Amino acid sequence: MPRNDIQFPTGAVYFRKSNPPQEHWERDYGVAREDGMNIFRHWFMWSAIEVAPDVYDWEEYDRQLDLAAKNGIKTIIAEMVQSMPDWALRKYPQAVQLTAEGRKMTLNMGVSTATGGFGKNGGGTLTLNCPEVREAAGNFLTALAERYRDHPAIYGYDIWNECNYAEDVDYSDYSKAAFRNWLKDKYGSLKALAKAWYRYSYAEWDDIQPPVQMAAYPECLDWLRFKRDNFYEQMQWRIDTIRAVDKTNLIAAHGISGSIPYMAKHGCDDWLAASKVELYGFTWIQARKGTEPWKTWYGVDINRGAARGKPFWHAERQGGPLWLQPQVIGRDKEDGRVAEPEDIRIWSMTSFAGGARGILNLRWRPLLDGPLFGAFGAYDMDGSRTPRSEMQSLMAKWANDPAQADLWAARPIRGEIGILLIPETQDWDYLLNFDRDEKPYRDAMWGAFRGFLDNSVQPDWVHIDDIDAYDILYFPYPIMFTAEQAARIKAWVEKGGTLIAEACPGYFGDRGHVGQVQPNMGLDTLFGVRQADVEFMPDIGDRIKFRFGDMAVDGGGYLQSYALNGGNGRGDFSDGRLAVVENSFGRGRTLLIGTNPSVAYHQTDGKANGRFFAELLKWSGATSHVTLSNRAVFARVHKGESGCFLWLVNPSRTPQTIEVSIAEGLGGLAAGPAIWPIGHVQDSGTSVVVPARDVLILKLA
Repeated sequence: MPRNDIQFPTGAVYFRKSNPPQEHWERDYGVAREDGMNIFRHWFMWSAIEVAPDVYDWEEYDRQLDLAAKNGIKTIIAEMVQSMPDWALRKYPQAVQLTAEGRKMTLNMGVSTATGGFGKNGGGTLTLNCPEVREAAGNFLTALAERYRDHPAIYGYDIWNECNYAEDVDYSDYSKAAFRNWLKDKYGSLKALAKAWYRYSYAEWDDIQPPVQMAAYPECLDWLRFKRDNFYEQMQWRIDTIRAVDKTNLIAAHGISGSIPYMAKHGCDDWLAASKVELYGFTWIQARKGTEPWKTWYGVDINRGAARGKPFWHAERQGGPLWLQPQVIGRDKEDGRVAEPEDIRIWSMTSFAGGARGILNLRWRPLLDGPLFGAFGAYDMDGSRTPRSEMQSLMAKWANDPAQADLWAARPIRGEIGILLIPETQDWDYLLNFDRDEKPYRDAMWGAFRGFLDNSVQPDWVHIDDIDAYDILYFPYPIMFTAEQAARIKAWVEKGGTLIAEACPGYFGDRGHVGQVQPNMGLDTLFGVRQADVEFMPDIGDRIKFRFGDMAVDGGGYLQSYALNGGNGRGDFSDGRLAVVENSFGRGRTLLIGTNPSVAYHQTDGKANGRFFAELLKWSGATSHVTLSNRAVFARVHKGESGCFLWLVNPSRTPQTIEVSIAEGLGGLAAGPAIWPIGHVQDSGTSVVVPARDVLILKLA
């Protein structure tokens, strides 16, 4: 992917059963062909197709693929077994998913389809842990793959739409039994489990109940991990069921770029989801998220990290307005509520600059029914063209011009610094701060990303399993991880890595147990310190101040002060306690900061600590790929067999003039035609102009 028959996939989600009207299908497909679209995704909903047990209504779906073949458009089949038939609820009432309070999930109208069969959570109303439900759903998936596997229009399958589940499920008997089996595999005996959970009166495995009280206890950590493993096992089962029939066509999936902060709460593990498919992707809708540039970059960058070198695409991009929904209330009209052609251009181009190699609107044209009427489509309510669709068409034809083949074959080079992500850290913070308004984990992760992004570097999201690919890492909010992960981090530094960590690294170890010596798990030798004092008061963390050399810096989150144990002091808190320590360890270096300056950066919207993050880059020895004179513009460099390409991204509403300096070894600016904008010619020299809400793409000499 991209496959030989499509250079750059461009299209939309088209058919959702209720819409578009049947009388417009043939015309719409013709318009799509004329406008340069080459791929559609449709929702193949179990509830809309298996209208009675073993009775399938394929007619309207057959028509979609036949029209696609006629118009040279490929089809992604979005399997939707989570959209469950009404008859299944009657037939399998024992399989209804339950909340912790015993409330049953119901079969509701799907807001994104205006059709029935949807539950509150992405796993469906009925649990696939019930063998009878799994068998029925498997029969549907088998029939689906058998019917379309050889159709000339098929491109592949999209599995488990947006890869997430509800926070408060599932407490059904089937899921409880699955949880007990998971615990048996992990602990082996009731005695071992009792010791780990601090529960000493289990007489039989059936005595074990999933925790209802969400708090910082080992049983809750196990419950979070089980839910993630369980739902992703169901994802793998969907894939295996289809692959048993269709061994050829593409298997894809897409999430919501939700790993920060929803990996623990909703199972949004982009790394785990991406590991199971050939092509990963993401839904990112500025109307729901906001148009701040860092958010758009986050949406694409975390998917690039999760894809681990696999191709990925922007699976659902906004193409039109969003009305009346809670995410937009009170925001300015220009803040994604009414998408303009220039918005579609900059949102798309930012995704491409981040490495996405394909894009689909989440609507071809808007729904005509339900709360999401009129939303997201680039084409009008009646399917007619709009200025937004004309912009989409211009980009689609440009992207699929053979002249762009080398551009798409290139990939973003590795970022100057990686932001370390450990799933166990988020799990623990979710439990530790479950009932608190303060969310320091989220603020720290996003603040670190923003702090480096705003200093004209490319911060990559790096999973703990992938650290060997990086030389420099920043670890925001590192309060909990396992002893095995601590050993891995120490070995990485010892081999030559440079690690910058915030306060309380590994304060909580395996199962959330607090270490009696801090830093915990032998990390005192890594950082060359011992803890002197610690303060967990994130509600007043904005009062923390410290110095780094001669620079005043704002803290946030937690405070941990130190006594030297081989390291060198680099800064104090305002009350004189030691705040910052650097250390040499093996062939590597560490810098430990006794608070969370990333939290301050995020909470002040970048007004605090910008210079501090720039100084951290200098301390680390990182060399910027591209140096820009204007912080309104962002730069990315892509590299391929034909050379390097410079992407300059201007999300602002005014043209930006900048001076550009390229790092040695990547090439330099040269006079001549730009790759984009069409018709733009770059003068000689280092000064460039990037148009408003647009990008400038140059081949480096």
